[in-house]
Amino acid sequence: MKGWQDNLVESPGGIAAILRECRRIAVLGIKTAAQQDRPAFYVPAYMARTGYEIVPVPVYFPEATEILGQRVYRRLRDIPVPVDMVNVFRRSGDIPPHLSDILAACPKVVWIQTGIRNDAVAEALARAGIKVVQDR
Repeated sequence: MKGWQDNLVESPGGIAAILRECRRIAVLGIKTAAQQDRPAFYVPAYMARTGYEIVPVPVYFPEATEILGQRVYRRLRDIPVPVDMVNVFRRSGDIPPHLSDILAACPKVVWIQTGIRNDAVAEALARAGIKVVQDR
């Protein structure tokens, strides 16, 4: 019997499968080109160069209407097309307020970036049937 814990992905094979299957990635907490030295900008920029479709969802930068040549959305639930993954660039303690928005977007995967963990949010997402990668 499969339980919610099966949605917590840690194995190299599971991570590789996610990277093969996901094409449209919403980046929660993306930075602008003015912060190009920050992982929240250069990681999504690299992903875009390698063929992933990036949907920017900045938390700050209210004047930004476009990042990486793509329209900015202020909430995940406002993205008009399904996203395969939500890539999270938020501090661990800043993730819980985004939980309802992530759930409303119904991604297949939530990837919480290197150095970031929130086990309570990961469990809630996994129980909702969403695969979760943390601290990678």
